[in-house]
Amino acid sequence: MLPVVGKPAHPLGLACNYGIDSRGVREACDAGLNYIFWTGMRTKKALAGVREALATDRERMILCAGTGGPFGFHYRSAVESLLRKMKTDYIDIFQMFWLGVTAWDTRGVIDELVALRNEGKIRAIGVTIHNRTRAGRLAANSELDMLQIRYNAAHPGAEQDIFPHLARERRFLCCYTATSWRKLLKPHKGWDGKIPNAADCYRFSLTHPSIPVCLSGPASSEQLRENLEGVAKGPMNHEEISWMRSFGKVVHG
Repeated sequence: MLPVVGKPAHPLGLACNYGIDSRGVREACDAGLNYIFWTGMRTKKALAGVREALATDRERMILCAGTGGPFGFHYRSAVESLLRKMKTDYIDIFQMFWLGVTAWDTRGVIDELVALRNEGKIRAIGVTIHNRTRAGRLAANSELDMLQIRYNAAHPGAEQDIFPHLARERRFLCCYTATSWRKLLKPHKGWDGKIPNAADCYRFSLTHPSIPVCLSGPASSEQLRENLEGVAKGPMNHEEISWMRSFGKVVHG
């Protein structure tokens, strides 16, 4: 059960901006996925499928979206526009995208997001962030309900900088870039061992107890099935984790 959102989440989240179409969204939902990440960019093919999922079982589905900018009114406008687009009356999680780069947590932005939460138009306030030190502080004490962070075998620093500070009863984490922008899926100089597939990368991230949801970005139904089949194996064992960490160090350089 995700704090504040008040719903259980399938461990594999579905990002809709990498090519998945409405048929793929339907297949994902039929397989149990219920965490949908919507950016508004490169998502046209998935729109009908997401709308259908929300209309069919709104209280099971978790819709996560967001925007950027320094002004609160922009966030209200984005929320109300998305409510109309999705034909729903609330968004489960609304994020400040890429904090410190395309979004800023000014008092005006936070106040507007809190007001939207109080009005029931959003249930949780989130943020996408790469600055681990700052993320650790926000995970410990802030007006946020969730943080979307980078965590993968090549970038495991959240284990020291974020996870120990997380107030788990109050907020939760979602990780993305599990494949390190596909770098973990390619051969690298100095490595002669097995190369992970995408599902291995998702399993690595989800094995850590601080990560309830890991975003995936399938481009097709075929990739979706491969990811689901892999994640269904459950947490990695010690040998698998060691293999992923060793390869991650090579990838990171």
